[in-house]
Amino acid sequence: MNTQFKKGVLELIVLLSVNKKDMYGYELVSEVSKVVDVNEGTIYPLLKRLTNEKYFETYLEESKEGPPRKYYHLTILGRRYQKELLREWSTFCKQVNEFIKESEEYDEAAVY
Repeated sequence: MNTQFKKGVLELIVLLSVNKKDMYGYELVSEVSKVVDVNEGTIYPLLKRLTNEKYFETYLEESKEGPPRKYYHLTILGRRYQKELLREWSTFCKQVNEFIKESEEYDEAAVY
């Protein structure tokens, strides 16, 4: 996937994932990787920024497999921001898809 496309949608995917359920960092990396190829070095700075902007709250929970895990929870402000991004993404996709469709129709008309 084009790196710029991925950068543009990564924040939205992270917000939507945590909206489904609270997640810890590595769990979130695994979830996001189902949609776009990412690594921990990409996700953790994003989580830190979104937490600093008050879109996430964090809490620690004991783990059976090691040290306590830091979970991310979407705040009310985060839910609003996620909905705003989702609206913007939907509008963006609709406009780009319409442009692509018009371009394809133009190409077909130009050939004949």
